Amino acid sequence: MTKIFIISLPRTGTTSLCVEMLELGYSVAHTAYTEDCMITAEVIADTPVFCDYQMLDKIYPNARFIYLQRSLDLWLPSIRQLLQRMFVKLTCFDGGFNPTLKRCYKSTFSTLYRSFSLANITQDDFLTECYKQHQQGIENYFNGRSDDLLVIDISMPDSYQDLVNFLNLDKPIKQFIKLNIGGKVIAWNKVRHPLKVDSLLEIECHKFLQSMDV
Repeated sequence: MTKIFIISLPRTGTTSLCVEMLELGYSVAHTAYTEDCMITAEVIADTPVFCDYQMLDKIYPNARFIYLQRSLDLWLPSIRQLLQRMFVKLTCFDGGFNPTLKRCYKSTFSTLYRSFSLANITQDDFLTECYKQHQQGIENYFNGRSDDLLVIDISMPDSYQDLVNFLNLDKPIKQFIKLNIGGKVIAWNKVRHPLKVDSLLEIECHKFLQSMDV
């Protein structure tokens, strides 16, 4: 099974792309926090992949990657609202979010001289630097590997065509449905689809077979 990792930052259209990948027949996890989830899903987005894509590339040498661009004038207010809402749970020492999620967000939304803080995430220049730092890291890492990486902006009219071409699929051309508009990030939770993979998936049979060395 070829893995497809959506390595763009939050608030760039990852939910819309994940829903479309379900419709295209892929099993999809929007975040993956267990080994079973990582093994089961064909397509994985968000945490930890936007932070750990280089490691995942080595673990899955035949994987393919999708990076979503978004205009900074649209991304900045959206990501700031998200980070401000998440800040307390991201920074608390006991409880809060999954430890992997905390690690990925705090690492990605830091720069060489400025750390993840409530003061910094209110600043456009700080968030812009984080976006460009992440983007440059992807460009550098995938330099000369255009067959492995698709870069699209899902608001552009040709983006769906670019996606199906990248996946070598013969599908009618359409437009992406925009989800999580207005700062809300609950659309994925409401998705009901047989190919949707739970981020915390634990397969008891799989674990039993591993314990038996089968």
